[in-house]
Amino acid sequence: MGVTIKDIAKAAEVSYSTVSKALRDSPLVKEPTKQKIIKIAAQLGYQPNVAARSLVSKKSHTIGIVWPTIERVTHSALITGLNKRLEELSYTTLISINDMEHAINTFNRYQVDAIVAFDERNSQEPANSTVPIITYGIAHEESPFPTVDVNRKQAVRAAVNYLTEHGHEEITYIGGMTKVDHLQEEKVNGFLEAVQENGIAASSVVIAVEDLESYDGYEAMKKVCAAQAVPTAIISGSHDLSKGILRAVHEKGLSIPGDVSIISYDNIPATESFEVPLSTVGVPLHTITEKLADVVMRLISEEKVEQNIYLEPELKITESCQTRRRS
Repeated sequence: MGVTIKDIAKAAEVSYSTVSKALRDSPLVKEPTKQKIIKIAAQLGYQPNVAARSLVSKKSHTIGIVWPTIERVTHSALITGLNKRLEELSYTTLISINDMEHAINTFNRYQVDAIVAFDERNSQEPANSTVPIITYGIAHEESPFPTVDVNRKQAVRAAVNYLTEHGHEEITYIGGMTKVDHLQEEKVNGFLEAVQENGIAASSVVIAVEDLESYDGYEAMKKVCAAQAVPTAIISGSHDLSKGILRAVHEKGLSIPGDVSIISYDNIPATESFEVPLSTVGVPLHTITEKLADVVMRLISEEKVEQNIYLEPELKITESCQTRRRS
């Protein structure tokens, strides 16, 4: 049988109610007594009865997260950051990589307080949920849930505009998907619109990939390098693709940025030591996690939340880009 409040009260020589208040950080308990009780609880290995606490507060202090995968660097970094932020707010996270409908049904059975869903399918059908849901995806008027949108299209447009302003007239985008993926389509559309507006559409192309892994970036860049003329600039659709692209560039004997400039989508803290630090575009990771956590807390508190929440991407240029003289 586990350690109970009665055991802690006996060891601390205080009443049951004093222990209960101390463990709830009540101001009614003097600080020295509170710290003594917390220390004894830790020494005895006390674990609060979550079920009992939920019955009293009507809250489980648990957030369900529907995530597609934790294999990619960006997804892993984002879910780690979100989990850390929610822990700071005294919430536990449950993660599901099942499809959205199945995951939401499961989380409802577990009676989570709210659900954060990574929405790759751009859902427009309301889910049968008894708890509030926020999605991380593409904001649109038909969305049945509040949505945090990181402006993927705007991010890629910003990358194209920067490169053309610095003399690049041949830009290749690696990251078009061979399967339906609305989030990646947003990036491709941003690229196509920007090269058209800048008058370089005829010399700029989109390279499709099977997935957004390092291997896909490597194979795509090998095809680019096999062409007679390598473009002066590459925009990558993900951090993982960029790793493969850099490998192919190195094998070809090309230099960055001397032969080709590179900007990578995904504004995350560097996890690898690249020979040349990558230029990046996107919303910073900490900004995304802070906003998602903030909206979730507001939903749980039944506060009014805007339907579409747009975050502004940032362009960070490093030594992986250089100005080209126009021909």
